[in-house]
Amino acid sequence: MNERDARIMGDNTYGKIDGQVNFEEGFINTLKSSDISYRAGNNKFNYRVCAVILHDGKILAMHHDGHSPHYSLPGGRVKIAETAEQAIVREIGEELSITARIIRPLWLNQSFFQEDADKLNYHELCLYFLVDSAGSGLPERGEKFTLYERGIRHDFEWLAFEQLKDEYFYPIFLKTEIYKLPTHFTLRTEFE
Repeated sequence: MNERDARIMGDNTYGKIDGQVNFEEGFINTLKSSDISYRAGNNKFNYRVCAVILHDGKILAMHHDGHSPHYSLPGGRVKIAETAEQAIVREIGEELSITARIIRPLWLNQSFFQEDADKLNYHELCLYFLVDSAGSGLPERGEKFTLYERGIRHDFEWLAFEQLKDEYFYPIFLKTEIYKLPTHFTLRTEFE
């Protein structure tokens, strides 16, 4: 690929070696830092991971700084060339400043919904992992605590299982499924 072709593709991240565009190296580095997310018009696809972190009949939930009015679980998008396990450890490290210890995967949830904040129609695949809170120091931070990730505020709260039914909480299925976590990896589909 020459420099003109790289410009046409709209990416100026490619390095130059002796006046030549190093397409392969630049392309691979760009992909590795890219979330697996795709937007087409008013539709968006996401591949995500989330942590189910439990302690004394409560689940750790979070609010994102000005992003969305609902509670959700810690986690985020998987990046190109990253396994789901690597992604959940990275995301928990970024959001909670701990090293996640995965107990087991729980669900792969196929979700179809419209996001309240951006009004886009989402098709989302999310892998939910049960993550051990023992030795993490999370319960000792209190019922509510705030952390910052690259300047973005995250408000965390331990919500009692029975409280979930009355909260603006996603994923919706967890409001009932929290009482009976699967012993085997389970595929789910959710339409809102």
